[in-house]
Amino acid sequence: MPQRRPSWAAPGDVNAFFGLMLDNVAGLILLVTLLSASSGISTSFILSHMVPGTAIGVLVGDLIFSLLAIRRTRRDGLELTAMPLGLDTPSTYGMIFFVLGPAYASMKEQLGLDGTFDDADQARAERFAWHVGIASIFLSGLFKLGFTVGSDWVRRYLPRAGLLGSLASIALVLIGFLPFLETLGSPVVGFTALAIILATLVARAPLPMKIPGALGALLVAGALHYLMLASDTAFGTSLHEPGEGTLELTTGLWPTEWLAAFRFEWVADLPAALRYLPIVIPFALATVVGGIDCTESAAAAGDEFPTGQVIGVEAIATVLASLCGGVIQTTPYIGHPAYKAMGGRSAYTLATALFVGALGLSGAFGWLYVVIPKPVVLPILIFIGIEITSQSFHATPQRHYPAVALACVPALASLATLFVGKLLGDPALYTAGVSAASLAPPIRHELTIVTMLANGFILTSLLWSSGLAMMIDRRWRTAASIFALCGTATLFGLMHSPFPDGQMFVPWRLTGESFRIVHEFAAGYLMMGLVALAFDRFAPARSTDAADADAGSIDDEP
Repeated sequence: MPQRRPSWAAPGDVNAFFGLMLDNVAGLILLVTLLSASSGISTSFILSHMVPGTAIGVLVGDLIFSLLAIRRTRRDGLELTAMPLGLDTPSTYGMIFFVLGPAYASMKEQLGLDGTFDDADQARAERFAWHVGIASIFLSGLFKLGFTVGSDWVRRYLPRAGLLGSLASIALVLIGFLPFLETLGSPVVGFTALAIILATLVARAPLPMKIPGALGALLVAGALHYLMLASDTAFGTSLHEPGEGTLELTTGLWPTEWLAAFRFEWVADLPAALRYLPIVIPFALATVVGGIDCTESAAAAGDEFPTGQVIGVEAIATVLASLCGGVIQTTPYIGHPAYKAMGGRSAYTLATALFVGALGLSGAFGWLYVVIPKPVVLPILIFIGIEITSQSFHATPQRHYPAVALACVPALASLATLFVGKLLGDPALYTAGVSAASLAPPIRHELTIVTMLANGFILTSLLWSSGLAMMIDRRWRTAASIFALCGTATLFGLMHSPFPDGQMFVPWRLTGESFRIVHEFAAGYLMMGLVALAFDRFAPARSTDAADADAGSIDDEP
């Protein structure tokens, strides 16, 4: 009997499609909801200018990954699961809160110096923020292209605790926590969706008729949302939680406004985007690290992909998204083993590419955005945060668990500065003259320290966890080199910038308190390096087996 040839499509692609597709839809909803609510940029502008190009990034990336997997399936006869790609959730938050919002606010302040701010000024400020976003993502894509050559080296020599620890910090603090707050805004609907997501995707409990968990949460919690609305309308029951208002859609199908990106007017605002590089580049680096991690994760599941190829695809998708007006970078998703376990092959990424691309280019996403309640879809992001965090520990040697935990500390500082910034920016405090400068000196000093820990937190997480992993393995000289790198990065603001906007600098241009505290941080890292070198004298390196025994660990899982 002839042997059945492996196919690039399978029944499991249906479940995998709904999971990957809804992940990306949740990312688009996050972009529109948070950006409009936090910055004042109109929903119609985001939908017509930013969403189409952002969706094109997903279309291009998933399409390329699908075609590569289909070709290998036919050539090598493998039951291959395509690498999933989508919008990068951490940098979605980063772009909203630290790039697009501040760029819009700075232009709004500049245009409103005469005390007026009309519709023409609003449009100009929105367009400036869009141009800065395009330029930032374009630079991010070019940065990632540079790693297509050295990514295999990074994968071989950086410890998994460093690579995965930085991802865990982002997943736990940004991807997991912030959507939780949005979900709890409507707890009845949100908890219902979250319970279904946790039961199906975490506890692996099946739904009737093998309905995918993400789709089941959408159907059940969505129906509950509209039943509550109907009850409020018909009987005045007030079952619908406050804060879940209905947004009016003001843009139509087939938007053409995004095509203005091809006039390349955003190039004139490229210098303005350079000030946001300390924010943009670490997030780009995180997707490079994430792509390396995804390659490692897929290899552990039995699917080998060239690391440079994976990084190259995400870089190309990011660059093309920016050229089409996109403002969020793409990244490979670390959930490849989950999609493989669902039985997915290549059809699920192909379907996701076509579906998300069609939503963005046709304008149909705008209608979907109005129809789908936000607390119904955001629990998917909570699941992603939980999954990435748990995989980070699972794929890391047990002796390196403390390093992964340490990586989360800088991300907690980023979360703290986010809420402090929102609090101090409240109109009630602003009009009362309350600012960071008016706080008591001890509080002001603590706020400066938290700000420095938060700025460049992705790079900080990566280097801290890598340094501790080297110390655990008694590779003291390597640890000393990492701490020296931390000090050098601090001197130029790549991490621990003392400025609220995280701007980079050259150390000899600093003055006053900024000069003192930056050089003290750098000196502190120098001392850490010297301590590591001192231990190299009387605590020589040992085998990883001995390290495991001292740490009280069992055999590491592959």
